[in-house]
Amino acid sequence: MSDNYQTLEYDVLVIGAGGAGLRAAIEASAAGCKTGLVCKSLLGKAHTVMAEGGIAAALATVDSRDSWQQHFVDSMIGGNLGNHWRMAQIHAQQAPDRVKELEKWGAVFDRTSDGKGNINVRHFGGHTYKRLAHVGDRTGLELIRTLQDKGVHSGIDVHMECTIYALLKDGDKISGAYGYFRETGRPILFKAKSIIVSTGGIGKLYFVNSNSWECTGDGFALGYLAGAELADMEYIQFHPTGMCWPPSVRGILITEGVRGEGGVLKNNKGERFMFKYIPPKYQGKYAETEAEADAWFQKVVIEGQKEETVKERKPPELMSRDVVARALWNEIKEGRGGEHGGVYLDIASRRTAEDIKKKLPSMYHQFKQLADVDITKVPMEIAPTCHYMMGGLKVDPETQMSNVPGLFAAGECSAGMHGSNRLGGNSLSDLVVFGKLAGEHASNYAKKMKNFPKIDESQLAGLNKEMNQPFENQGGEVSYKIMADLQTVMEKGAGMYREESLMEQCLKDLDGLKERLKKVSAEGNRMFNPGWHVALDLRNMLVVGEAVVRAAKERKESRGGHTRTDFTGYSKDFSKKRVLIRQKGAQMEVVKEDLPQIPKELEEELVNAHLFKPEILKQLRGEA
Repeated sequence: MSDNYQTLEYDVLVIGAGGAGLRAAIEASAAGCKTGLVCKSLLGKAHTVMAEGGIAAALATVDSRDSWQQHFVDSMIGGNLGNHWRMAQIHAQQAPDRVKELEKWGAVFDRTSDGKGNINVRHFGGHTYKRLAHVGDRTGLELIRTLQDKGVHSGIDVHMECTIYALLKDGDKISGAYGYFRETGRPILFKAKSIIVSTGGIGKLYFVNSNSWECTGDGFALGYLAGAELADMEYIQFHPTGMCWPPSVRGILITEGVRGEGGVLKNNKGERFMFKYIPPKYQGKYAETEAEADAWFQKVVIEGQKEETVKERKPPELMSRDVVARALWNEIKEGRGGEHGGVYLDIASRRTAEDIKKKLPSMYHQFKQLADVDITKVPMEIAPTCHYMMGGLKVDPETQMSNVPGLFAAGECSAGMHGSNRLGGNSLSDLVVFGKLAGEHASNYAKKMKNFPKIDESQLAGLNKEMNQPFENQGGEVSYKIMADLQTVMEKGAGMYREESLMEQCLKDLDGLKERLKKVSAEGNRMFNPGWHVALDLRNMLVVGEAVVRAAKERKESRGGHTRTDFTGYSKDFSKKRVLIRQKGAQMEVVKEDLPQIPKELEEELVNAHLFKPEILKQLRGEA
């Protein structure tokens, strides 16, 4: 068996080379650990590049009122108190230093025009103050470019176009990972003292999504199958603004930066409809009339006045994504949508063509090239798209280690930071804050081990047999058909709106897909074989799909990215609970546990400072 695969040894192995994986690998290498970085695609092609609008951090370069406390409060309210408070606190406190670190490493952020040359920041939904440092609308690309440049000079071994199929254990602790190179199909064994999974999201489970092809939930399933607990899997973010025409580009993301720069949402009657969808938690924080919103826009965005000097409130288009997405969906459902089933996002009537091309260059080129639409002249037609997973591996806030010793997680495949809804821009700062912590503590863990954990050779033989099974299944279905049916099943049973009967049917349909996957066929051999790759990805996708549906079925309320038509509103019983998914034999077990609550002294401090409003806390806890 040992002659059939390559073997490499690392103190720390990082699976996933987006922002979190790169930052983790940099930290582990800096700690003196031999570090390996595995990426499913090419280095620099991670889905992080699609985070366009900015990175959220309370830098206070434009509005001196901003603070980590306000950022923390905004994240908790945005997440509808479903967050692990300590993760949200760590994030808010450390994000400014991580942004300054990126700048030190070469990130070229846009600067203020006041002659001081500070990092410029823009408005994003759910953030009280201007808080998103940006590089036009290509911030994620700049973050990846900076971390990649830093990483390749840090002595990290990079293994590109390599997919990990399974995590290995020695007793209860992590011992390595087994996978294959996508080009040749050649298997590879990574022996590791600690492993960090940072593989991104699950968007490819849904037909309409903004995610890259790699986002098949690998880290979630790898962790689960190795014994890690999953948390918050019911919380999926449907970004309000995805392209909806032509069909070939449906779901591709339109950055929230369009609204941050003044874009407004209109229905087919030309009405700005968001004023009627302001929920109680945002009452008093957003403009209630079009005249007030336009006055704020003119003074703050166009004239550049300091927001603290302006009496008007910001437009409701800048509310959190869950609120905006449901508003869009309602307008479309009630017949006020556009000709292609969306609503309209208008920046053309708000900014000059020169401003649009300068502030939003990627959006201009994206619509011009993909849809033959000039956004400097006409509105964009948009609709909600599956965008981000708030749930993931349950980790310790301080170390990012899961319940499996030696297994860490960071980025989109870890749970807790965002609660039931992520604020825009918090993803990029999440990556670098918790990527650093994961790298630091994974290296600390590895350093305590003198020898590498043992590898079970018989287990490798079994994994290899599983991986080759599609070639043995002659006359079965092709993997692409099963994947398409999975996406349809998930859209219907666990999409933006859920209800008991639909989820029950969804679980039955998923069982049927599992049976079909046992007979899936792949032609040819392991070299250059994308059909075989998809067949292997489907195992992970079906694990994640079931976890999403079972968690959503358990949470009998509506909160953030989880909306049930049969249990509307916040539940007092569920407000302080989180749903966990874990293995129990061959079955998937669903349990509830107490969600850690903000310490009373911290909550009182924030209430007394008028950052938290008691009535909002009561409402989100189902006590109002």
